[in-house]
Amino acid sequence: MTQTTPSPISQTLAAFAGGLDPAAIPAEVRERARYLILDAVGIALASTQYDFSHRTLAALREFGAGPSPVIGYGARLPLRDAVTMNGFLVHGLDYDDTHTRGVIHATASTFPTALGMALETGASGKDMVTAYIVGMEVATRLGSVAKGGFHQTGFHPTGLIGIFATALIAGRMRGLTQDQLASAQGIALSLASGSLEFLQDGAWTKRIHPGIAGAQGITAAALARNGFVGPKAAYEGRFGLYASHLGPLAGNCDLSLATEALGDIWEVSQVAVKPLPACHFTHACADAAVILREKHGLSADMIESVRALIPAEVVKTVCEPVATKQRPQNSYDAQFSIPFAVASGLHLGRFGLRELEAEALADPETLGLAAKVAYEVDPNSAFPKYYSGEVIVRTKDGRELAHREQINRGASDRPLSADDIVKKYRENAAMALSHSALDRIEEAVLGLDDITDTPAFAALLAGR
Repeated sequence: MTQTTPSPISQTLAAFAGGLDPAAIPAEVRERARYLILDAVGIALASTQYDFSHRTLAALREFGAGPSPVIGYGARLPLRDAVTMNGFLVHGLDYDDTHTRGVIHATASTFPTALGMALETGASGKDMVTAYIVGMEVATRLGSVAKGGFHQTGFHPTGLIGIFATALIAGRMRGLTQDQLASAQGIALSLASGSLEFLQDGAWTKRIHPGIAGAQGITAAALARNGFVGPKAAYEGRFGLYASHLGPLAGNCDLSLATEALGDIWEVSQVAVKPLPACHFTHACADAAVILREKHGLSADMIESVRALIPAEVVKTVCEPVATKQRPQNSYDAQFSIPFAVASGLHLGRFGLRELEAEALADPETLGLAAKVAYEVDPNSAFPKYYSGEVIVRTKDGRELAHREQINRGASDRPLSADDIVKKYRENAAMALSHSALDRIEEAVLGLDDITDTPAFAALLAGR
């Protein structure tokens, strides 16, 4: 019997990316994509109000001006620098969407790339949305293969995986052949990056990972378009993505998830929109803490100790090192801290952008509570399908009070509604724009499939 060798994963993804007919995408999937883009734009606009974004833009401006607009700033940079900056802005507040199974913030790299390439190629809004969906379907599947393993080996999937999706976005919009699209993924393997070392001290590097993924994806596509040859087995090879970045954990991978039901099941519909501006791994416990406070009338002086039950796979991200998590050095530390998120919820009844300001980070009662928060591995976790969490409070009068969030708010089975997303967009965008300006952007984004003048659309996002 003759046995056939299966096609490399990169070839299957290339065929999907290059051959997807916009008409084959269900209307509800396209609508969901536009709402995800609206959420991203609102976060990007809010990020312009922070020092980290001013400093990043100043650095990128050192490389000169260009034709591509930066969201909310009116500045124009060369294509790859604008994509870097726009990806940075979408991810800057750690408020952007997450595909839970893939553990990846895919929109932060795919939308800025689709936007930049639409301007570069003269594509329509419909073409831009289609390319964005292509990138989302690829990135979410590639992330899912690892089953949360990248976080265990110190890699950030948003940056590491994002480049493969953005290479396909750029390649599709440049009209690359299937072989060229496959080669672009092989090239991307040598450009992929994203370290979790920022977790040790709250450094800013995570914010720029999706922007780098977008810029480098464009580079990979350009190289492939001009005949540069990349390895064929970018994913399943002996030194492919999973073997090289997961080590022994590569044995846990399910490579079939990389191409499973492409064009039949739409992972865009499984993307969770964040209700809180922090690492998604903290959300269930943060919400549980707020609910306990409200239900039992808790105050900081009533609490003896707190236990947070979390998935084993997220301990390294939001619970360690313990000293830093219990006493965050800056806002980014706090956004990746179970003790601080829980303490904020118990003490203040909320965990939002206000709770990440310097005064809130130094609040003695919140910090005192955070020091009482210990973590345990959750034996009933639903990770990675859901980011489950439970908070158990022991009061000074001997009561034990518990609340569990098995399905985190915003997950695909407990989603934020379209109205919720619009409300979130308007709250974020209002930090940077007048109501009339944010009205115009909202209308344009939700009507993106009908836009033919993409330069005017990009100028509207940029504020010019």
